[in-house]
Amino acid sequence: MTTHMKSLNFKLLLLLLTLLFPFYTNAQDSIPAPTLYDRHIERYTSLWENLIPRYSKIQFAGSMGMFSFGIGWDYYRHHWETDLLFGFVPKTTRNLNAESSKKRHTMATFTAKQNYIPWRVPLHKNIDFEPLTTGLYINTLLDRDFWVQSPDKYPKGYYFFSTRVRTHIFLGERVTFKFNNPGRWHKSVTLFYELSSCDLYILNKFGNKYLKPKDYLSLSFG
Repeated sequence: MTTHMKSLNFKLLLLLLTLLFPFYTNAQDSIPAPTLYDRHIERYTSLWENLIPRYSKIQFAGSMGMFSFGIGWDYYRHHWETDLLFGFVPKTTRNLNAESSKKRHTMATFTAKQNYIPWRVPLHKNIDFEPLTTGLYINTLLDRDFWVQSPDKYPKGYYFFSTRVRTHIFLGERVTFKFNNPGRWHKSVTLFYELSSCDLYILNKFGNKYLKPKDYLSLSFG
């Protein structure tokens, strides 16, 4: 009797599993697989998210204007950065005499900058030190008084360089202070300095041995 009851219970269990299994399978199959359109939208959304700037930047000096303001992106584990900055050159500077400054006007500049940060040294849980930052940037004056190719009024080859566009290289250091307060609109602030020089200054240095570092190097802060 006991054996018969066990056999009956086992058969009932098998019947119950057989009835339930199709419902389980149908429930799993009811979740649709991502379509080609869904994958395309996901990639499209990810692309636009990557275009959102990761930080803003303010820089003083650096042969890109007295002050420059811009945005930037970091990538590849924060080792690379790309900046786009607009700056201005005031009408008067300490390098011009009074007569020359009267002929000058305020000028705008645009700079595309590429930064490389090899490593970071944690000084504190909220402080990072970057002992080396390097890279290059291209700066242009947004002014018609300057040119990329020399005007026809000058003999061919008289000016071999552009007065509007300069290419720079730089070295510097940075310190980053992180904020743990989630209510802040920014999560960190970075202070930096850079020593830079442009293509024309470097060429002049090789051609004029008497030039001192202050004649071909520019110090900037941000």
